[in-house]
Amino acid sequence: MAFMTEFEFTLPKGYVDKHGTLHREGTMRLATAADEILPLKDPRVQQNPAYLTVILLSRVITRLGDLQSINPGVVEGLFSSDLAYLQQLYRNINETGSAGIQAECPQCDHSFVVEVPAQGEV
Repeated sequence: MAFMTEFEFTLPKGYVDKHGTLHREGTMRLATAADEILPLKDPRVQQNPAYLTVILLSRVITRLGDLQSINPGVVEGLFSSDLAYLQQLYRNINETGSAGIQAECPQCDHSFVVEVPAQGEV
């Protein structure tokens, strides 16, 4: 089994760019120590610690639709449900190495990983 460093996702709502194009499909990579440390020096984070999420996600999202680059402005433009989804995905892949959640069958106690679709997906 190969070690995964990038994980695909589908946003619940999607990012709408300045041209009105909807972007939902993307990729997030595992975070490095630098991804978590360097944003702490950013003046926007020092003025507002909640902004750390914006900077951090802009560093680890490697693709979103056909956008040329992912920057803090893109993350700022996400709907709140998409931001919450990406925060949970970030926690999942960086804590467990999987985009899914660990589950267990109540009848046979078999453990397995369930990939969690975005809200509104079937």
